[in-house]
Formats: sequence, C-alpha cells, structure tokens
Amino acid sequence: MSTNPSQPDLSDDVCARLREAFLRAAYDTDGVVAALGGAAHSALGRGEPEPARRASLDAGELGTFIRLFLLGLTEPEQPAETAFAPLSVEAAVAAGVLKAEDGGYRAALDIRPHGDDEGSWWVVSDLDADLLGHTVPGDHVLGVGHASLSLVRATSRRPVGSLLDVGTGNGVQALHATRHARRVTATDVSARALALAAGTFRLNRLDVELLRGEWFAPVARRRFDQIVCNPPFVVGPPRVDYTYRDSGLAGDDASALVVRQLPGLLNDGGVGQLLASWLHTGREDWADRVARWLPAETDAWFVQRDVADPALYVGTWLRDEGIDPRSPEGRAKAAVWLDWFTENDVRGIGFGFVTLRRAGGKTPAVVCEDLRQAYDDPLGPEAANWLDRVEWLRGHGDGLMDVAFRVPETVLLERVDSPGPEGWETTVRRLHRTDGPGWQHEVDELATRLLAGCQGALPLEDLIELLAAAQGLDAGELAAAALPVVRELVRHGMLVPTGQ
Repeated sequence: MSTNPSQPDLSDDVCARLREAFLRAAYDTDGVVAALGGAAHSALGRGEPEPARRASLDAGELGTFIRLFLLGLTEPEQPAETAFAPLSVEAAVAAGVLKAEDGGYRAALDIRPHGDDEGSWWVVSDLDADLLGHTVPGDHVLGVGHASLSLVRATSRRPVGSLLDVGTGNGVQALHATRHARRVTATDVSARALALAAGTFRLNRLDVELLRGEWFAPVARRRFDQIVCNPPFVVGPPRVDYTYRDSGLAGDDASALVVRQLPGLLNDGGVGQLLASWLHTGREDWADRVARWLPAETDAWFVQRDVADPALYVGTWLRDEGIDPRSPEGRAKAAVWLDWFTENDVRGIGFGFVTLRRAGGKTPAVVCEDLRQAYDDPLGPEAANWLDRVEWLRGHGDGLMDVAFRVPETVLLERVDSPGPEGWETTVRRLHRTDGPGWQHEVDELATRLLAGCQGALPLEDLIELLAAAQGLDAGELAAAALPVVRELVRHGMLVPTGQ
C-alpha cells in the first residue's frame, strides 16, 4: 500500500493568498455555474468534461481555475501566474497545490467550491484516480462524494454548543457543522487528512480544533452536544487498503464500534449521527444484530437505505480503488473477499443512517426500519423531529387516550380497489406522508374511520368509544388494538397532537 510522497504545506500565508485569488475570480459555487451555464455544468456532473472546457475559455481567471481544479487540465504559465496572484506559481508548487508539467502547470490537489443554502466554501482533497492516471495511494483523502453528501443531508442542524466530527477526511462535515455549532472539533487517524482538512478550514477562515488519533481516543475524556461520523464502513476481511474506507476490523465491527462508543461521549440529551453498514446473515435478523451494539440508555433510530448483494458489493468496491474485477488482481481480491462472506454466512450488506441520543436514565426507544424508496427532502430535520416525537411518546406513556390528535395536511389516504362480485372492493388502504421521507403505512377500514375523526377536537378516548358504538365493538378491545397503531403514526409524523 503506497502513500503520498509528501504532505502539502497549506500554511496560513498560502491559504490567505489563495483565498484572495479565488475571491477575485469568483471561484465559488455560483460563479462556476454562471460561467459554465446549466447545460455544461450538468454535463460535467455526468462525467462529460468537454462542454465545460469550451465554456471555460471565455471565463478569464475563473476559467483557469475551472480547467485546473475541475477538469484536471494543464494550463500555460502566464494564465496560471495571473490567476493565482498574489500567490506565485512557484509558491503554489512548493506548497503542493500545483505541479509543473508539459511546459505549464497542473493541479496537485483537488480544490473545489462546495456550498449550501447560506453560501459557498472551498474543500481541499486529493485528486481521484481518473486525474492521477493510476490507483490512488493508501492515505488518499477522498473528495465530497455521495456518502459525504448523504450524511450532510441526514444531520440535524439545530443549534448546539459543541460538535465532534470523527474521521473528518477533507473536513466537509465540520464545514457544515460551523453553521449551527459554536465549537467544532474534528479528528482523523490520517496525518494527510488532517493536513488537507486544515487547508480547508484556513481557506474558509474557520476556527476548527483538529486532533489526530484512532476513533474516539483523541477526545476520550470529553463530551459533546452532537457527534457526526462518516466511518470507514466497508465490510469484509480485516485489512486496510485505504484509510478513508477500511478500518482494519472484520465485517461490520467498525460500525459496531462507533455505535457502542459514541453515546459515551455525548452530554445528556446529546445526539450522534453516522453512516453505517451491517451484515445480513442467515443466523439473525439485521435489526436484532444492530440493536445488540447499543449501550444502555440510548435512543436509537436505524434507517436502512439499501441492501447489497455480496458479489455486487465486492465489484463496486474493487472499481472504487481502480481495479478491474476481470484482471488477475481483481479476481484474486474478489476471491478472498467472497470467501470471507461465505465463511461468515453473509447474505447481504445493509447500509444506512443511525441516529443516537443519550437518554439520561430514561427507558430508551430503539427502532430499526427500512427506508429504501427515493425521496427528496433531507433526512436531518426528520431525524430531529423523530427524536422529539419519541420524547413526547415517552413522556405520555399510556396517557394517549386523553390527547386530541389531527392528521396533517401532508398525509393522504390512498386506496387500491379490485373488481369483486359486488363491484369494486377496496383491497389496500395506505396512508402516505407526502413530505419528509415519504412514510407509508397500510391500515384497515377501522383505522381509516378512526383517523377520519382525528381533526384536533375530540380526545382519542371519545373517538374510540364512538367508533366502537357504531361498529358494535368492545371499546376496550378497540383501544388495545388502536394504541400501537397510533404510537407508530405519531413516531412517523402522520398523526400529530393538537397544539403541535
């Protein structure tokens, strides 16, 4: 396993000069989109660079940065010197930002704009395999990929005093954390990752504490209001080919370690959010497996977004490291990986989000559920609201009968009718929440009638008594059947207490 030959020198002075050049050229998220235009920008996102190259030719200094950092092209000396001023190209080469090549200069690092609704940052990472022309080294620092973005969207953004980003990599989770946390600490086991993350924070003039060490060791005696973690969650034999994805632990032990240890570093009521993987084996249900990872007094919400076939999983990660699964090396690595899966009776690999809360002596709520459908809304607000709803249910215990509920306007009732001997007959009744992650629940006819009365006026007890009388049923038995359904709908925001 190779490593990068030298660490970049992203000093305060280098980053200050680089920032000045980027600001002058409008090298930010809005500036790049404006310079390229929608069609060329979309083509670049699809891996089609030529439209972006053509559009960049009329963009002056901004075009130089686009060709260098976004397209990986060589720029002549004079345009590069002009664009990087007041940082000389010689200083940029010495700092590890550029490299001299073919009579001009090419990017030695990936530095690109990344933004949110409030503005734009720059993120520093390593060049990917396509731009390097070979497989990446073992301490490669990944750019902002799909996993990073999914965790960004799955993180609660309520204001907190302190936040810890474990395994910060290029620093993107910490960047977003600075929007809602007063103090941010970021850790990583990789010296190179910390060097590039430091460059990210200096470029953006952000004060983030950086610490080096494995897992939670650098902050072992501290506690935080919130913790985010994008761990090396790739599962399989215990090895480390790439520090950004491999933990050296077997199977799903890396995810298990984070889930077990993270709550111990939270303040009471503090929240942890992470990406994780778990094994599906023939010996147990996945929900039972992950629930065993939890320490006591921890609320937990495991949301499974995908389950991968082992063979497909291995092929995907071989290609991730630039190895053709058809090559002798690819076949040999795949054989070892698949043998391990077979020996451990692995039928699938689950992937998803985990939200944890230190419950502080209260009876914890643990829910594991599938959420494999596509949805547009970010999961972060839903996770925060889920914790609120769990706390509300815990506080009310069995006292739901006195509560008046309402069905939000975002919840619809869908019916599927099939032809029968007396005409159309409803065979499926499904509640569908049209916002958030789009929860769906199948309900029976009695439940639909009960929910029709949930308009925020009458308490649940009165509605059940009225329904029982209309249907000739025992009110106590109907209440016993209805309460679990009511709790589940409250947890998913499909039934809301009056006043909320």
